[in-house]
Amino acid sequence: AVSLATQRVVRELEAVTVYAAREGDLTGLAATDEELPEEARRGVRVPGLDRLLLDLNPVSPRTMLPEDVEVWREEPQEDVSEEVDGLVHELYDRGMPDPDVEFSLGEEGESVSAPPVVAFADTLREAARRLDTLVDGGIAVFVACSSRGEARRTVYAFGEIHRTMRETGRVDADLPPGLYALPGEVEEGFTYPEGGVAVFRRNSLLGRRREARRRTGGRSLASFADLKVGDLVVHAMQGIGRFEGLVAQEVLGSTRDYMQVSYRGGDTLFVPYEQMELLHKYVGGDGARLDKLGGATWAQVTDRVRKRVKALAGELLRLHAARASAPGFAFPEDGEWERELEEGFPYQETPDQEAAISTVKSDMQRPHPMDRLVCGDVGFGKTEVSVRAAFKAALAGKQTMMLAPTTILVQQHERTFRERLGSYAVRVESLSRFTAPADRRRILADFQVGEVDVLVGTHALLGSEVRPRDLGLVVVDEEQRFGVRHKERIKEYKTSVDVLTLTATPIPRTMQMGLASLRDISVIETPPAGRRSILTHVGPYDEDLVKHAIEREVARGGQTFFVHNRVESIDEIAERLRDLLPSVRFVTAHGQMPERALEGVMHHFLDGQADVLVTTTIVESGLDVATANTLVVDRSDAMGLAQLYQLRGRIGRSTEQAYAYLFAPLGATVESQKRLEALMDFTELGSGFAIAMRDLEIRGAGNLLGAEQSGHIAAVGFEMYLTLLEEAVAAARGEPQERREERPVIVELTLDAYLPPGYVMDEIERVDLYRRASGLGSLAEVEDLAEELVDRFGALPEPARNLLGLSRVKLLAREVGATSVTHRSGNLTVTGATAGSAAPALIRKATGGTVTTRTGRTSVRAAGLDPLTLAEESLRALVRAG
Repeated sequence: AVSLATQRVVRELEAVTVYAAREGDLTGLAATDEELPEEARRGVRVPGLDRLLLDLNPVSPRTMLPEDVEVWREEPQEDVSEEVDGLVHELYDRGMPDPDVEFSLGEEGESVSAPPVVAFADTLREAARRLDTLVDGGIAVFVACSSRGEARRTVYAFGEIHRTMRETGRVDADLPPGLYALPGEVEEGFTYPEGGVAVFRRNSLLGRRREARRRTGGRSLASFADLKVGDLVVHAMQGIGRFEGLVAQEVLGSTRDYMQVSYRGGDTLFVPYEQMELLHKYVGGDGARLDKLGGATWAQVTDRVRKRVKALAGELLRLHAARASAPGFAFPEDGEWERELEEGFPYQETPDQEAAISTVKSDMQRPHPMDRLVCGDVGFGKTEVSVRAAFKAALAGKQTMMLAPTTILVQQHERTFRERLGSYAVRVESLSRFTAPADRRRILADFQVGEVDVLVGTHALLGSEVRPRDLGLVVVDEEQRFGVRHKERIKEYKTSVDVLTLTATPIPRTMQMGLASLRDISVIETPPAGRRSILTHVGPYDEDLVKHAIEREVARGGQTFFVHNRVESIDEIAERLRDLLPSVRFVTAHGQMPERALEGVMHHFLDGQADVLVTTTIVESGLDVATANTLVVDRSDAMGLAQLYQLRGRIGRSTEQAYAYLFAPLGATVESQKRLEALMDFTELGSGFAIAMRDLEIRGAGNLLGAEQSGHIAAVGFEMYLTLLEEAVAAARGEPQERREERPVIVELTLDAYLPPGYVMDEIERVDLYRRASGLGSLAEVEDLAEELVDRFGALPEPARNLLGLSRVKLLAREVGATSVTHRSGNLTVTGATAGSAAPALIRKATGGTVTTRTGRTSVRAAGLDPLTLAEESLRALVRAG
């Protein structure tokens, strides 16, 4: 059995049975053949066909309802506990991550029929008062929590409002009346007065809590590291070329694999595996030109970009220092009200989200203005971070302004803030073009005298007529979508009040690390575990399939996006859809509509007054519609992968299964077919699309650093730009930083060292393994890679063993400061290493050979040892000699 995450073997199996994913053979069903769809009779898979199975069942299927539940057990709890502990240890021994196992078994007892409990309170205090009534009536009240950690937090929260609650391991009617926290999940709560027991789900105690599965694990957003023949690559010293594949070459009697890179004018560079760390896939937009091998252009371009990046780093450092020395308001630490607000959060925070919230609050408590960027995809919890910050500001008597680029987002943010803060006497208002003049004047007047705590609006909030009484926090959603003048006004705020910026555009992790000392960035990249992967269909336009998809979504109470990206024919398409589905409510939106009409249509859809939004790609960002879980894209072949990625991100934001239909004609170009295939390949949550995610990261870099920097990224490629940025940041902080012109240790040993195609058959997999081998940082990492190769591909052939041996030689050579290790005519020469006085004796003992030393040069000759063993043993002796 192989771990999907690491591709390593976790245990051996004697046999494996592979079942069909679905029943595909429909022959022999003559009696029902006429009832099958035409596609099914031809052997083509029909979506939803499996759901017809129950219609053929002669016996009515049994339905189990939650109202009648029998609690039972088959083994004593101690036996089950021992069995679970043994299973956990067994999985751990096999290399599995340590699983978080929690279980609880009740006593064997009678069946009870009890109505499920619904949410019945808006605050924790109100919930406690109602639970007091049950306890006073002689009932033991159990609050079921999703984990032991949540049980402890619940005990603490009740203690803060002067209620005694104890943690218990099971529901026990023999316990005295009181409040008990119970680690364990229950589907529904119930009250059973005759038995003196009531059970509540922790999530349903407060009326504003919505149903949510616990978020655990989740896959982080993945980054793109794939390379294929024909892709552009960047060599750190030679510039942009085209990867032509791996080629085996014999040089001086040794066979090695080389990466073949072609340059302008037909020149070719063969890069050995030891230097593959100098190569990166070029990512920086379309239109890049190949460089001339050995030409001066590449050096000129990198020098120009280096100067621009240096100026950028200096400006960032200046702003950071000015903000660090400017006086600001130090908000007090959290109190009881903040903890109660946290308890009312509808979901369990992901680790990323908790870290972002904690960091933002820590920033606010410092006596200097905060300027923090929180990055995360829509639905990952950025808005909750701003809610917590705004609540903290309100409790300190400070006001908050939240800026959003569109009135639709203003409406969504206002709704969220009111849901979360309405029961805490925090007044939330909004201003947009839809606000009546009289209401606008009243809201502005109340904001000026401090009666409005949170004001949400578009860039209009930056006008002179908006005069807060005591502003403490400015939240900016998607700052890059504001104009230059508005950005300048926001920049002014950053020197006097706390500023929190939210963005859904991904920012590369390497850039986050490089800017860590100059820009405060928090990243929320863990998606909710309750979300499901989007099922994606790619194929030619099929009107019957469109009809089926929309009908299914309407039947479950959801909504659909139908994307047709040609304004001149969008009304005609909408009319055809209305004829196809006369009972479905359609609305149309595109960018050439008057702005007020467009916003009206969007609000109409957001409020659930339409089932299908027929639209252009204007919906690719900024809309958060949890009930929209079907996407239909007409002519998806005409769109870029990044655009398709963002479009598909409009759906799948709830626990409902989401469906994406990407239609393209059969005659689509090869390039467009590759884009669509990529969408099919990357359906996992948070995996991102190979090219699209990196394309979006470039946008994120431009948004973060300025539009000019996007051009510099295009000039030298993403990875090279990050290297230059890292140098510039270190220089701006006064840290010594050498020019990053890699000078690898030269290792010349006469032996075959490569991964044979018959051993690792996939060429791209071999490239990846070569890159990993060239970047190994310790002898332990070499052994880990060796174990992985044996695990995945079998016993190491001699060329593969030699390849890993060369990695060890290179690491040992670096450790002793050597610049080259060569073996010619039976003589090993190590150049550049400083040999201690004990070195000759140690080398002789390790190799049995003769040793000659001069300043910076050690020569060893030993009969009976192959070049690799001689090099390893000699270098290990030099390491021991110090």
